[in-house]
Amino acid sequence: MAAPSKRSSRPTPVRKAWRSLTWLGVIIALLFGINAAGVIWGEGSWTPKLALDLEGGTQIILAPQVESGADVSQEQLDQAVSIIRQRVDASGVAEAEINTEGDNVVVRIPGELDEQTRARIEQSAKLELRAVLLADAATNQTIEPSGSPSPSDAPETELESTPTAVPTDGSDPAWVTPALQAEFDSYNCSQLDENTEIAPADEPLVTCDVSRTAKYLLGPVEASGENIVDATNGMVQTQTGASTGQWAVNIVFDDEGTEDFAKVSTRLFGLQGQTPRDQFAFVLDGAVLTAPAMNGAITDGRPQITGSFTQESSKALADQLKFGALPISFTVQSTETISPTLGTSQLQSGLLAGLIGLILVVIYTLFQYRALGSVTIASLVIAAVITYLTITILSWREGYRLSLAGIAGLIVAIGFTADSFIVYFERVRDELRDGRPLVGAVEAGWKRAFRTILASKGVNLLAAVVLFILAVGSVKGFAYTLGITTVIDVIVVILFTHPMLQLLAQTRFFSSGNPWSGLDPNALGAVYRGRAEFRKPTAEVAGKKAASSAKEAQRRQTIAERKAAAVGAGDTSNEGKES
Repeated sequence: MAAPSKRSSRPTPVRKAWRSLTWLGVIIALLFGINAAGVIWGEGSWTPKLALDLEGGTQIILAPQVESGADVSQEQLDQAVSIIRQRVDASGVAEAEINTEGDNVVVRIPGELDEQTRARIEQSAKLELRAVLLADAATNQTIEPSGSPSPSDAPETELESTPTAVPTDGSDPAWVTPALQAEFDSYNCSQLDENTEIAPADEPLVTCDVSRTAKYLLGPVEASGENIVDATNGMVQTQTGASTGQWAVNIVFDDEGTEDFAKVSTRLFGLQGQTPRDQFAFVLDGAVLTAPAMNGAITDGRPQITGSFTQESSKALADQLKFGALPISFTVQSTETISPTLGTSQLQSGLLAGLIGLILVVIYTLFQYRALGSVTIASLVIAAVITYLTITILSWREGYRLSLAGIAGLIVAIGFTADSFIVYFERVRDELRDGRPLVGAVEAGWKRAFRTILASKGVNLLAAVVLFILAVGSVKGFAYTLGITTVIDVIVVILFTHPMLQLLAQTRFFSSGNPWSGLDPNALGAVYRGRAEFRKPTAEVAGKKAASSAKEAQRRQTIAERKAAAVGAGDTSNEGKES
């Protein structure tokens, strides 16, 4: 028995069509499954979240803190707005509005504001690394200095605040003057938030940890968060690669920070066992995050902050450090709930506009392509289902919120999606005009139309990406939905529109060239020969077309071309007379 040829083993167009439709069904079922899992076991929903203009949210007004008599510059405010916007975007909150009003920074967040996002906004995230000089359990009440009564006329003795010897490094006990010792002994950790005055970088600092369980006397700043180039969160791993289950923040310093930290870690590692002088405190906005003992010299500029972190808090801190400290300190002037700026009526108007546009597209396709227009309608329905599920999943999974600008992007996408079908259908018709049978016309038309569709969608996607990168606020929502629908459009054309035409080409209604199919051979200039085959136009029809084309070409001639043609015609007539 002869082995089957390679040609016979290739899948037929029908098999390809069913295979593509199967993949489309898998994608839709997968999207349904992901969203259903989010609804059942997570914080998912069957409806997308709405943005600030449609739902309302929370408004925070941040007032700058400057020294008396000093003014805040517009450059500082703009830089603060940029950093806060990066922090909010990194948290997954979409459609936030962050701008300046006078000397204040106004942050408007859609929906309810969680504590992690609030911390991203309010904290200045100024990271300092200081050596530990003294450490003790926290006290939550002020300790008054005690002593025997002295005569009222006895002069008060002022404690010495200048080191008796010049300290050689940040861990030198010479920094601990009697005045600092007294301040450390009486420091009240419950008032940590009220102590907004942070010590200069070249002076010691008395403070507590963020949990108010320990207090510290720290040396001067020996490494700064300004030298951080990257910060990420992750699980702490042992030397064997096993996870300890503890969350940490991983820092990457630049060359200067790497050099500073290598110098300090080497010195502290040499003090191992001399607690607490072998500890190094990571100080964020004046409070100690953690103060671990140095168990090795870190010379690669990649230290790790550990502490009582959760996944959310470690990511929030990493984002704050990654995007830098605010140029100036801010205090929260007010926090209030705001109502939608547009509301339900504008949402209904936008949806009505989309519905009208959809109806007009349906009417046009049915008028132009008759029964073939049903493929366009079905493709739009499939694209709408995939888009809705995608937007909904992104809403609860990535924090995306649908604004009125985003809805506008979805409405515009209706026309862009219909363009793909029109390009494909017209290419198939062109192949039929050339005399191809319907099955061959579908395949040949797809090969040519697909290149055009990809070029068109590539331009749309590029425009959406550029707009998303350069724009801010609600305009990003327009670019986001435009980019998503562009990708979905290509998927639907490949996995639904083309396979459906492959299957319809096998049916008697379309293959016979029924006038209501949209593939009428007489209307297309091709003559039906039978059994899904067309023959080229007859000589009479071709002659009429050639005469029509010649008249059109003659009508479009310039004056110079007409004179040249007349001269040529005269020369021909003279040659006839001579002969």
